[in-house]
Amino acid sequence: MTFDLLTAIVTLAAVVVLKLLVLVVASGGDFSRYGLAIQAFFTTLGHADKAAKIATIVQPPPPEPSKPPRLPSEPIRLLALLQREGRLVDFLLEDISAASDEAIGRSLRELHAKARKVLLEHVTLERILPGEEETPIEVPKGFDPSAIQLTGNVTGEPPFKGVLKHHGWRVKAYKLPSIPEGQDDLVIAPAQVEL
Repeated sequence: MTFDLLTAIVTLAAVVVLKLLVLVVASGGDFSRYGLAIQAFFTTLGHADKAAKIATIVQPPPPEPSKPPRLPSEPIRLLALLQREGRLVDFLLEDISAASDEAIGRSLRELHAKARKVLLEHVTLERILPGEEETPIEVPKGFDPSAIQLTGNVTGEPPFKGVLKHHGWRVKAYKLPSIPEGQDDLVIAPAQVEL
């Protein structure tokens, strides 16, 4: 009987010591917070309103969903210029399958002239590779694969010898008009209502 009592006392002491070790580790060795923890425990048991306040601290509500990031407006402004001057978006979104080749040709000639004017006025382009199409060219070691696309039978290591199919374009600079204050910079063309 004494052995059972001794075992129970040792087990109880081990549990108490283990719980104290857990409390020491959980508090980082700062014993000053034990009193506050015990006070918070009994306060939450005795006062529902204070328990609700403590619950928001212990279990904060999830953050409100953030707004989607704002799209950059520069590409939209260029598209808006192409729409304003040549009605490019209208042309591209129109179903032209029933139109005659002659009507499409007339529309394209006018659209090309206006879109070209906008592009030359607002965007400075440069060729990525020198030379004319269908001429021999060597692609050096360490080339930028985002600027030079290899096609055909690509094997081995650079430098590669091939035929220039397109010289590529890179934007060197651009100058786009600023949007007036308060105007939605993602509007390509405003809706028009005649009164």
